Amino acid sequence: MFDPRLLETFLAIVEEGSFAGAARRRNAVPSTISQHIQRLEQQSGRRLFDRDTHSVVLTVDGQAFVDLARRIVEANDRARAYFAGAELRGRVRLGVSEDFALSQLLPLALRHFSHGHPRVDIELTVGLSAELYARIDDGGLDLIFAKRRGGDDRGTIVWRDPLIWIGAPDWLDDPSAPLPLILYPAPSVTRTFVLNTLEESGRRWRIACTCTSLGGLRSAVAAGLGISAQSEKLIPERLERVGARAALPILPTVDFVLLPAQRKPVRVVETLMKSIHQIAVSAPTSNHV
Repeated sequence: MFDPRLLETFLAIVEEGSFAGAARRRNAVPSTISQHIQRLEQQSGRRLFDRDTHSVVLTVDGQAFVDLARRIVEANDRARAYFAGAELRGRVRLGVSEDFALSQLLPLALRHFSHGHPRVDIELTVGLSAELYARIDDGGLDLIFAKRRGGDDRGTIVWRDPLIWIGAPDWLDDPSAPLPLILYPAPSVTRTFVLNTLEESGRRWRIACTCTSLGGLRSAVAAGLGISAQSEKLIPERLERVGARAALPILPTVDFVLLPAQRKPVRVVETLMKSIHQIAVSAPTSNHV
């Protein structure tokens, strides 16, 4: 029988992409994380990771073990909740970025959580990632799911995704003119990444349209007013990738993170975090919009 604590450490490494990230998430020292994996590899009789000083990669056996580990951990969580006999109650103030709110993932995550915990009330706030960070730092939210800000390493990474230049199917670049951009107003995580990338490449640009609504931005892009940037998983069907055909600089990868308030998360917040994480990680890598 596998120790659920060891399995949770294994999954933390898989989801964080490193032993150091797993240590932060598990509030443990790196040596403890290494010991957990050594014990798990002894129990399984298989090597689960190929690792060196620069990277951690799942072996073939490790890849096969991921789904099994998740099922065991989830079954253990259900058993603990059942025998604890304590039904979750209370209220969670959840903030999510608008691109996640407009995807298929948020309804799935909320349905998954509410079916298991019908007596928990959710106060949902949708906004720009930068605004959500300000709200949680001020104590106005209990949990946010948003793009990670540059230079801020807080939060649990749910997925990493490259930003992609998007435009209307008939949009054509004019290299002699400033690149027309359609962006959120400042402060905005995506806006910062886009403008920094263009400045570093020396490409001229102008703000052709700003809008606080993702739906409005996508409509302006579809109308051909200019181009924008979107997480690869969340590109809507009516828009196309235009970076290659316009020879635009490659945009950075963004991390989507779950970040609880700085105070120790209460059980209801931790449970909602698990629900969102489980749905977002297990969902297909396409058709999120």
